Amino acid sequence: MTPPTLETARVSAEAAVVALARERRRVAADLVALTKPRVVLMVLVTTVVGYYVGLTGAPDYVRLVHLLIGTMLAAGGTLALNQYWERDVDARMDRTRVRPLPDGRLSPLEALVFGSAVTVAGLGYLGAFVGSLALLVTAATTVLYLFAYTPLKLRTPLCTIVGAVPGALPPVTGWVASREGFGLGAWVLFGILFLWQLPHTLAIARLYRDDYARAGVRLLPVVDADGTSTERQIVTGCLALLAVSLLPTLIGLAGPLYFVGAFVLGAAFVALGTRQALSPSAGAARRVLYASLLYLPVLLALLAFDKA
Repeated sequence: MTPPTLETARVSAEAAVVALARERRRVAADLVALTKPRVVLMVLVTTVVGYYVGLTGAPDYVRLVHLLIGTMLAAGGTLALNQYWERDVDARMDRTRVRPLPDGRLSPLEALVFGSAVTVAGLGYLGAFVGSLALLVTAATTVLYLFAYTPLKLRTPLCTIVGAVPGALPPVTGWVASREGFGLGAWVLFGILFLWQLPHTLAIARLYRDDYARAGVRLLPVVDADGTSTERQIVTGCLALLAVSLLPTLIGLAGPLYFVGAFVLGAAFVALGTRQALSPSAGAARRVLYASLLYLPVLLALLAFDKA
């Protein structure tokens, strides 16, 4: 028979190993959460669309895989650094206080080291395996997101417009990776993503206005007491998006099926934005938000399907 003391030690050792493994899984899950996987997925989708629409010949799938790996790392690391920067703000908002940093599951140093390492790895990977232009556009995305948009959120409602710039650059990264140069099509894709973010972001800010106000985030719905400017900008953004979304057909990037689909989608989006402006409510703002989440993937799918 095994002596009781040895049996107890063995059980304790096994329990310690199990606890250590569980802790490592928790830390790994929290580090992944810092990268905001759903946002990274959207970045990758828009990058792929930019790559595909920009193609003038057969796709280079090896190059595309390298593009996706580098973009995933750079985007995930940038978002992790954003959560490091905004940890005190997140702690004051109900919708973000359970994130790994404000909840205390990760230390700020862990997030800083992880985010920095992943971002640098992604940028280096793009430079080594995709090209200098893809590296340049992605680096600009990181710099604008972290050092322009993030600090401006506590200072001015213009942060929404500034933040829409890095949010609209991923398809440009895809375009330059396929063509090794810029072009009118790249900036049309940029314009679509830029304008889409305005009603999308303002609808979110409208829904969580009190939460943002508590944290000191100066999005437009927080400082716009009667909501007039917010509703006007939602409608203006939807109308501008409708116009710009038709350009791919007009400049020869897409065919007539895309044009019709883009018009129908854009008109429906304008109608929902106008309804929100005429009768503002949480329900109407939520419908604008849901419509924006449906609009973009359907529009991009049409663009890819009906590429000229």
